[in-house]
Amino acid sequence: MPGGDRVILCMKWGTKYGPEYVNRLYAMVRRHLRGDFRFVCLTDRSEGVRAEVECLPIPPLALPPGIPDRGWYKLTTFEADLHGLRGTALFLDLDVVIVDDMTPFFEVPGEFLIIHDWKRPWRITGNSSVYRYTLGAHADVLAKFRREFETIRKEFRNEQAYLSDAIHQKGQLQYWDDRWCASFKYHCIPRWPSNYWRAPFIPDGARILIFHGVMNPPDAQEGRSNGNWRRPLPAPWIADHWHE
Repeated sequence: MPGGDRVILCMKWGTKYGPEYVNRLYAMVRRHLRGDFRFVCLTDRSEGVRAEVECLPIPPLALPPGIPDRGWYKLTTFEADLHGLRGTALFLDLDVVIVDDMTPFFEVPGEFLIIHDWKRPWRITGNSSVYRYTLGAHADVLAKFRREFETIRKEFRNEQAYLSDAIHQKGQLQYWDDRWCASFKYHCIPRWPSNYWRAPFIPDGARILIFHGVMNPPDAQEGRSNGNWRRPLPAPWIADHWHE
């Protein structure tokens, strides 16, 4: 892994997630990452974010007017010069829950690491809830999207599918240890029908829990399925990790 500063990146736009998500994410990183780091939130709203977090603007995608861009914002983390940041960046979604030492995410060798898709593991597509790269190293991925956005948006379902393919084409795509990033939906909720009497649990070897779909950490903590057919029991242990 290249040397230099360790930068934790997250991104918050709009009002879906309040500042408490950023603040709790910072607190979890502080508890679980050994040594120094910078914590940067790319955002359009910095109100309520704790002082230890550097709030910087989300770079514009610079697409033509009228082109939907919200689902592709993460690609701006690959600006050639992202607010002058240097070193190695670990991007984390706001709604993850860190449950164990995350220092190894900066220690495993590789140019670009991402979660391997759980649902369709035969595909190269990664889940971009957690990815690591050298700042400024993949500006070509963003530049290509800006040039060929119409074709890319037709060919790829979302940002993580395009990102995975683009890095794969360069021969630099690698995946985290399968145990490290666990899906709450797939790995923490017991299989049917035992989900009706067994509470969700932290899988062996998990370091970060990923909340994708309709349940976020506060929903899982209280046992709100929000329509998910798995209908988990409450997971009160989330409060032991997801707090400031």
